[in-house]
Amino acid sequence: MTSVLVTAAIPQSALEILKAAKLDVEMYTGSGLITKDDLLKRIVGKDYLITPLSTKVDRDVIDADPQLKIIANYGAGFNNIDAAYAREKGIPVTNTPGASTVSTAEVTTGLIITLAHRMVEGDKLMRTKGFDGWAPLFFLGHELAGKTLGIVGLGDIGQAVAKRMKAFDMSIIYTQRHQLDAATEAKLGAKFVSLDDLVAQSDVISLHCPLNDATHHLLGAAEYRQMKSSAYLINAARGPVIDEAALLTALQDGEIAGAALDVYEAEPHVDDGFKQLDNVILTPHVGNATVEARDAMAAIVAKNVVLVDQQQAPKFVVN
Repeated sequence: MTSVLVTAAIPQSALEILKAAKLDVEMYTGSGLITKDDLLKRIVGKDYLITPLSTKVDRDVIDADPQLKIIANYGAGFNNIDAAYAREKGIPVTNTPGASTVSTAEVTTGLIITLAHRMVEGDKLMRTKGFDGWAPLFFLGHELAGKTLGIVGLGDIGQAVAKRMKAFDMSIIYTQRHQLDAATEAKLGAKFVSLDDLVAQSDVISLHCPLNDATHHLLGAAEYRQMKSSAYLINAARGPVIDEAALLTALQDGEIAGAALDVYEAEPHVDDGFKQLDNVILTPHVGNATVEARDAMAAIVAKNVVLVDQQQAPKFVVN
């Protein structure tokens, strides 16, 4: 019987799809993430691999299993996998695009609103010393209406964020490698600008670009200095898209007003400096952490494995 290694617990719906196809499934259910040593032992003799984006699949892992026929990544990103080397070995690498769009857009929207209105700060205050009562100048935040939202990467998630924040009467500007068609821009009310102009003009910058050589540290010390001192930065894309150390310095020096991070440069590590700042929201990579999104992702990876087992081409091949 052909076998599947699943390197983290995933929804039962995926296991049912795999078992219905009469595949032997081994799923890692240990505490914490699977270690490389454990992965190297378990991968031997497996035909298919399903792995979350938190598990690194490098040359060592790929070479440990010569009969591997697919690496189905449970996530929209795939920078955890040496996809180029897998291609050399004739192994397709797939991801789960689209499934995360609604959830990540909703989380991003929530972070923008929460940061601007200082809700996390307010919750902390009420759980500690409390307040003396309503006062005209007490605990002021900012309305989003009439402000400018700059989106870096207007793909599916970026567009979903634009749609939601347009309803808050924000002006939308965006930047990416290629400008969108005029009809899409008109529908979203979005204007294409350069990265420099976006950084300088935005009251809120939200990142939704993939991580690659061109976007690594796309925003760093120079960009933070160009931002408005009243601006906020939201990162629900990939941690290394920003220079995190430079961001911490910019926040400590008051160069920008605040930040909300759902992803981190050395994930899961978070610099303790961010934890000391009241104008920073930190969430544990929950952009697509909904039952609906994770079920949709589970269906994609399981069905892709079944397609390969049936000698058909899988969907969403990234290499």
